[in-house]
Amino acid sequence: MASVRIEGVSKSYAGRSVLPSLSLEIQDGECFTLLGPSGCGKTVLMRLIAGFESPDSGTIVIGGEVVASALTAQSLPPDKRGLSMVFQDYAVWPHMSVFDNVSYPLKLAHTAAAALQERGRRAIDLVGLGGLETRLPSQLSGGQQQRVALARALVSEPRLLLLDEPLSNLDANLREEMRFEIKALQRKLGITILYVTHDQEIALGISDRLAVMDDKGVLRQIGAPQEVYEHPADDFVFRFLGIANFLPVRRDGAAFYIGGSDAAWVGPAPDKQADQFSAGFRPSDVLLSRSGSGLPGIVRRASFLGAQVDYLIDIAGTLIRAALPSHECLERGLLFVEGDPCCVGLATVQWFVGDMTSGARV
Repeated sequence: MASVRIEGVSKSYAGRSVLPSLSLEIQDGECFTLLGPSGCGKTVLMRLIAGFESPDSGTIVIGGEVVASALTAQSLPPDKRGLSMVFQDYAVWPHMSVFDNVSYPLKLAHTAAAALQERGRRAIDLVGLGGLETRLPSQLSGGQQQRVALARALVSEPRLLLLDEPLSNLDANLREEMRFEIKALQRKLGITILYVTHDQEIALGISDRLAVMDDKGVLRQIGAPQEVYEHPADDFVFRFLGIANFLPVRRDGAAFYIGGSDAAWVGPAPDKQADQFSAGFRPSDVLLSRSGSGLPGIVRRASFLGAQVDYLIDIAGTLIRAALPSHECLERGLLFVEGDPCCVGLATVQWFVGDMTSGARV
């Protein structure tokens, strides 16, 4: 397998910087996800690693071998880097059978016929397509076509597998199924995977570690999924990893109040030194009740979504989202309607200095 080391890599197009001196290390045998918004440079970085582009500055090392260096103008061709790539649009050839699609890289490499047959069928079995070798892509579902693309990437036994938004064209159920299958394959093969996506659920579910990249191509935080989710480095990471609520909290002497109102803050005190804070929390962190202690709120919207009920709640002029399991709402009499008063408690709070509630005010 292979580790990947990226040292001070930058890339610009027509004078516009896409990647500003980025450094990153991916460990041998891990599934590493690069997570960020569209247009932030994720795919550009993957293309640089694959060898489809050359960096303006910096060095890329795969498995201890320098494959690209701006200083020496060295750039190893893609087919010499020992890697494979799976694209968003599958890129399977419509006139070729499943077997011919999967074994095509071996054919290009002039692999002996017996080895081509054996390795091609093994890769097909690996992704659960055994028995479909003779079918054309038009006879397959979207998920099966993506498995063909994955088998084709694995058939050459690469040391590094690059996955560029490979599940974004699938429906929700198939995305979830393929996410688990990719992770199971990675564990079985011990292969190093770099996965690029803007989908937070996939990144959290598939990664050993992940990096969050902002829209300027800067890495904001790197760590294990649970670490990054529970201890975000800043408000950008907190916002990007799911629905984020922020309540403005101001300090007035020893007391704390919500925003510019005279409504007292009820909950743990900020753990930072400042006069203006934002209490960050997820919809699932909200503890609703009809009365008792907590922050007073008014329900502005109630949406039944099957397994859960989603509420939009006004707290002293700031709108926040709350999500409760439907069965809990039924059992505890928490089926609110628009205009109902409620009490809001918070299971956990992340504190940020400053007011992060722009656009969330009533």
